[in-house]
Amino acid sequence: MKKVGFLLITVGFLVGAFAAVRDQKTVQWGHFAGALFAGIVGVALVRIGHRQVTTAEGKLAENIETIEAALGGIVRNITQLNDQKQSINTYDVRHRIDELFLEDLTNFVQARKSIAHLYGLSAYGDVMSSFAAGERYLNRVWSASADGYIDEVNTYIDKAREQFVDSLERIRQLKAASQ
Repeated sequence: MKKVGFLLITVGFLVGAFAAVRDQKTVQWGHFAGALFAGIVGVALVRIGHRQVTTAEGKLAENIETIEAALGGIVRNITQLNDQKQSINTYDVRHRIDELFLEDLTNFVQARKSIAHLYGLSAYGDVMSSFAAGERYLNRVWSASADGYIDEVNTYIDKAREQFVDSLERIRQLKAASQ
């Protein structure tokens, strides 16, 4: 369905462009309107096709597993970093953040919409609220590390850990409630 949609968008664009420039003095509005309609139908088909792929039951379950695994990795790494914060040079913390969190954060972000599809917008908001707070705190740790503010690094690593633990607990509660 997506391929047909992209084809309609392309054909609509080309026909519309041709209709607009064929005659310098007037636009062939009938052809242009038809091309516009084909493009709109194409966009709709692409969106429907995308929605079908992303909301397939197997894909949603796979994404929830990805989310739980990503949050588990984040919590494990932030706990490890929090435990080692006294022995790591403050300026090196940002490099450790880059090494430890990039993949898990990316995996979570790519799969996060499945939370809303399976559990609703309220559950999505609850999980994303604590996740976003944890991510902000982690960004603050990175910035404080770059600037050498050891107290801020130590404070916000723990705050980030609390938020990510909360997100993981919420996902696990949602999964348990739905089984």
